[in-house]
Amino acid sequence: MKFIKYHGLGNDYLVVNPADLTQKLTEECIAAVCERHTGVGSDGILLGPFLPGSDDFAQICHAAGIAESDARAGLGALRIYNPDGSEAEKSGNGLRIFSRYLYDIGMVKKEAFYLNTLGGRVKSKVIEPREQIQVEMGRVSFLSSDIPMLGEAREVIREKIVLKGREFVFCAANIGNPHCIVLCEEISAELAKEFGPLLENHPMFPEKANVQFMRVLGPQQIAIEVWERGAGYTLASGSSACANAATAQKLGLCRSPITVTMPGGEILTQIDNQFNLIQSGPVRRVCEGEWQPEQE
Repeated sequence: MKFIKYHGLGNDYLVVNPADLTQKLTEECIAAVCERHTGVGSDGILLGPFLPGSDDFAQICHAAGIAESDARAGLGALRIYNPDGSEAEKSGNGLRIFSRYLYDIGMVKKEAFYLNTLGGRVKSKVIEPREQIQVEMGRVSFLSSDIPMLGEAREVIREKIVLKGREFVFCAANIGNPHCIVLCEEISAELAKEFGPLLENHPMFPEKANVQFMRVLGPQQIAIEVWERGAGYTLASGSSACANAATAQKLGLCRSPITVTMPGGEILTQIDNQFNLIQSGPVRRVCEGEWQPEQE
């Protein structure tokens, strides 16, 4: 399997062209190649582009509710895999990385283009390939039915939960994938690693959740620590940055544009009054290679 490795603020992905696969990617294969010590090591795999006419293109469009006639105007479809082999609907860093990949192989230039994901259709633009790639991530919803989340129909805002004897206040949101945003006075990697798995796998989230611990730094800046669904503790997450920035604006704690600071760096988010969101951030190429492990 040939790959090119990129990272966005330390959130790293392997980009694989379907044409380079000799067999289907299984959960076991994905987990093996993403393993940090015995594999290549990454926070996931970006598989694409799937072009119009392929089965995967049709499946992704159908699952996302995208008309194939509309999708054909874009640059194909993309599958996003977590390191445990599960499939993610959307990834902000992943989309910026895939946009940089398409730029590097000459499929796009600096004009805006569309990509199709399980989490919906997004518009991307390479402004400066190393430093600024912009993705229109879509609209953030706080409705429990959209997240999805159990319980009565409502916007999930400032709800309380007790974990290990500690009470937390959280909100929940969806931007093509589900997020649980915990409001905190102080945040740390240790906090995310201890309580992130409990919230990710909590029964109130039937499709699990990406979990963030958010601290407001100022009227246009927040900091977050991220526990990513299917990946674990992560240095940065684009969709998490979007969900948290939108939450900060929803609660009146910040106003757009909002800078989201993570251990891996910063992402700039712009949010309109309907909570449509644009993110901008850097992408760096790491290496390319071929994964061909020895048989046990």
